[in-house]
Amino acid sequence: MPLAPTTREELKKLYNALADRVLEPGDPVYVAQVNQDGADAIEEIATEIDWQQGGGVCLFTGQRGTGKSTELKRLKKRLETLGAVVFYADLAEFMLLTKEVEISDFLISIAGAMSEQVLQRYGKSPGDVGYWDRFRAFLETKVELKEVTAKLGAADIKAALKSDPDFKRQVQEAARGHVAQLVQDAHGFLAESVNFVRQQAGDKDRKVVLLVDSVERIRGVGSEAMAVYESVRNLFFGHAEHLRVPLLHIVYTIPPYLSVLAAGAGTLMGGAVARRLVSTHIFKDRSRDGDPQGLAVLRQVIAARYPTWDKLFTAEALDKLAMSSGGDLREFFRLIRLCLPAVRDDSQLPLSIGAVRPAENAARNEMLPIPADHLAWLRRITKTHDTCLEKDADLPVLAHSLDNRLVLNYRNGSDWYDVHPLLRDVVDNHGSTGA
Repeated sequence: MPLAPTTREELKKLYNALADRVLEPGDPVYVAQVNQDGADAIEEIATEIDWQQGGGVCLFTGQRGTGKSTELKRLKKRLETLGAVVFYADLAEFMLLTKEVEISDFLISIAGAMSEQVLQRYGKSPGDVGYWDRFRAFLETKVELKEVTAKLGAADIKAALKSDPDFKRQVQEAARGHVAQLVQDAHGFLAESVNFVRQQAGDKDRKVVLLVDSVERIRGVGSEAMAVYESVRNLFFGHAEHLRVPLLHIVYTIPPYLSVLAAGAGTLMGGAVARRLVSTHIFKDRSRDGDPQGLAVLRQVIAARYPTWDKLFTAEALDKLAMSSGGDLREFFRLIRLCLPAVRDDSQLPLSIGAVRPAENAARNEMLPIPADHLAWLRRITKTHDTCLEKDADLPVLAHSLDNRLVLNYRNGSDWYDVHPLLRDVVDNHGSTGA
């Protein structure tokens, strides 16, 4: 029979229930098992910060769609229950993330973000001068930097760093001769901010934490890709000591490719180890066989958002979409949503495995075509379940593949990699031709 208005309304409810959003702590649709496969990265980071003395660095990573921003919200809440004062900064609001990054504009952005957060919470800044005004005054003392910003006010500097590639480059070039002073000034402001917050709290030992989100979104485009990725490596490896700030505890979200780009960089930040979120292990260890436990977790996720999902999908069809998503939560939601507008008749429901194939095909086509040399590399990943990175020149390919989920990261006891399930036939067929 034709689609009834009540059925259309139910499809709409499910569609909207799966809209991409960051969950706040305590949200009833949050399912802890998604990101707690034998370990709780958030609890580990919170404990480490609680035990750290005098400030420190923690690193947090994961592919897009694994729930990093939601988990950072949970981390903020957990640290606050431990007595810390916690600030959150989205670096995307302060930096242009598609161009090379240097320690100068990175620290400027972090100090500026901290300044705005403190002002928003307490109504005033340390020393009654915000960082953007302080930074502009610093620029005025250096001839090279003064020429760059002579016509800009403090607010203009922030906006230009975020949106003007030429201005960002000019600041970087001019700052290279004054890195030590710039780092000292940024560190000094951040330390003053910690002491200011402690004064407001009436506790000279209160821990102050800054969560720096969106660092993982720094990525190169086109011919500039390698230069951008190299700049990220240099930031976290060559300038690791500058990323530690006296008195302040900082959590940096980092790109998932950084462990390959700059292995061991965390040791230069006081022994920081990157805690990683991975895709839900819907496959058994290093195989293509479905894992009933992981599939049950994803069914639980859908049930939390829409308890009567079985009226719209058979269990087999939902599991098929789960496996086609590779266990990536955002991709899982997207595949389900792709199925819903195509329903035209009540008799189609619940949707079968055959009925969800058009959505899978649409998602697959978005990832194609793939160059032959990339397909050969992807095929090696399917055989070894490693990144198979042979030389630095291949780093942009790896970063692109992780960013765009052509390759997914799993953990069944230990970490392993595989190509996106929707690409398996394409990759396997390429290998069978002898390419």
